[in-house]
Amino acid sequence: MSAIQQDMTVGKPGTIILNFTLPIFIGNVFQQFYSMADTIIVGKFVGTDALAAVGSTGTIMFLIFGFIMGMTAGLSVITAQKFGAGDMDALKKSVGSSLWLSGGMTLLLTAVFMFGMKWLLEFMHTPKDIFADSYTYIMIICAGIVAQMLYNLLASLLRAIGNSKVPLYFLILSALLNILLDLVFIIAFHMGVSGAAWATVISQGISGLICFYYIVKKVPILHVSREDVRPDKFLIYTQIRIGLPMALQYSITAIGAMMVQVALNLLGSGAVAAFTAANKIEQIVTQAYVAMGTTMSTYCAQNTGAGKTDRIRQGFRSISIMGCVYSVVVGIFIIAVGRYFTYLFISENVTEIMGRVHIYLVCVALFFIPLMVVNVYRNGIQGMGYGFLPMLAGVAELTGRGVVAVIAAKQESYVGVCLASPAAWVLAGGLLLAVYFLIMRKKQPDA
Repeated sequence: MSAIQQDMTVGKPGTIILNFTLPIFIGNVFQQFYSMADTIIVGKFVGTDALAAVGSTGTIMFLIFGFIMGMTAGLSVITAQKFGAGDMDALKKSVGSSLWLSGGMTLLLTAVFMFGMKWLLEFMHTPKDIFADSYTYIMIICAGIVAQMLYNLLASLLRAIGNSKVPLYFLILSALLNILLDLVFIIAFHMGVSGAAWATVISQGISGLICFYYIVKKVPILHVSREDVRPDKFLIYTQIRIGLPMALQYSITAIGAMMVQVALNLLGSGAVAAFTAANKIEQIVTQAYVAMGTTMSTYCAQNTGAGKTDRIRQGFRSISIMGCVYSVVVGIFIIAVGRYFTYLFISENVTEIMGRVHIYLVCVALFFIPLMVVNVYRNGIQGMGYGFLPMLAGVAELTGRGVVAVIAAKQESYVGVCLASPAAWVLAGGLLLAVYFLIMRKKQPDA
């Protein structure tokens, strides 16, 4: 098997999963540097209000990028299944169909969000003192949706054939470029929040273009002909049936996060700044769960294509053990010293903001295991070809996050806002475990 691709249907499941997950984890951490670099440099060199402005758009960015990540991951599920089954002709057709669907989705998302953004910010009660900067920042991000779609689709296709390392290399390059552009645009050119947004869009676009060049030169298995890109109604329907629920899963989660943001905005820009800094710290360590989920999507898709049900069970057991161990270790670390990373983001009102950062980190760290379950089992089940059932967990997640956010808003409670996500993880994780055991009980053991 070429180093460019990896067959996950053979070999020791635990070792294969770990080796595939690590590059994705590192890549996801570097991807977080896009927004973290914006946050650190904006907070240090523009001010707390600018930091709050960037932070207030975080849930909207999650809504947009989450939909893109879910959709592209869903489109690549069929590619991974065909790779596992050894059907290269069908694999190429799935790639061609993905290009059509992602292109149409890019146009739709760009139009919807750019035309509706002002209303959305107003609906979320974005504080007046940061509204203009928030609008400027997020509109530039929306103009660059095509860059996000390009990279995420191509990276998902590479992972579908077992290649998790090359997307990592391009993300590292892109993250470093993003930091450099942040420094140039914000410090040298004094562009403020718009400089941070342009740095993100440009660096992501370059990452996508390099990924495209690599596939053209090095990955012939993903090359398509005119026949491959000809629309196939059944294939398009199949990809939408899997991809849309995965995209909506992220969107449902983002809607819940937006409800939390509304409750947070009511507490003022100081609370928004503290929540933003704490959330960035959390996102670095929790990228491991996102990486585990991405791995299980590919692992389960390839083994489903190969008809290896017992191997899927072994994979879930192995990654669950790894995830629980990681959750305990990193949870203790975050509770003990996580708040001190606040110094990276701000240079004023440090003591007050650090206290709120610590509250947030304690609230989420105690529930890292349910968060691991949500990411691993949701993506694994989707990789097996089930689109609708995992989306029900999104509804549970929305319910938990929304109910707690509403209560927190009425009570004007910062602690309540911080507990909204843990409530969502517990409800969704429990439902996903039930769905997993139901599915596996119906599957026949390998012959």
